[in-house]
Amino acid sequence: MTGAENQQERLIEFRGWVIGFVDGEGCFSIGFVRQRCRPGRSGYKIGYEVAHEFAVTQGAQSVSTLHELHEYFGVGQVLANRRYDNHREHLYRYVVRRREDLLTTVIPFFRQYPLRSSKRDNFEKFASVVEMIDAGRHLTVDGLIEIAEIAETMNRRKPRHELIRILRDHTPEALDTGS
Repeated sequence: MTGAENQQERLIEFRGWVIGFVDGEGCFSIGFVRQRCRPGRSGYKIGYEVAHEFAVTQGAQSVSTLHELHEYFGVGQVLANRRYDNHREHLYRYVVRRREDLLTTVIPFFRQYPLRSSKRDNFEKFASVVEMIDAGRHLTVDGLIEIAEIAETMNRRKPRHELIRILRDHTPEALDTGS
């Protein structure tokens, strides 16, 4: 086997490791943050920010694996989540939040090399929401409702009924109250 063939084989093996590792330890999540208008700061048009994040979490003893992911993808960062409770070690997270990085690196990778567990469904929903946000759909009430309905079917299936009800009853005047 030539050096180039050997290198290609190692890349394929590592790619398989990335897919399996993310299948087991990764998370694709969509969150909502209320952003009201305040004195000196204008809130979001609809009153909510939609946050998107791809993350992989490990304990301190395995943080090197997160640095390998960071090096492989070339985007995101490894963050410490220090724990001061009864846990034995701090947690670390490899996270990619920047929309451009998700659209040009993470999403194309997992579309080309699909996950194998039920996490694939969460990824597909995540990717569609990130693309909806990129198209500006989150800036309309109908688009935000659609995103919330997708998000409530992801991961632990956290109900977004209250958010969806608020958005359906949305009136622009409600956002200017500062409450």
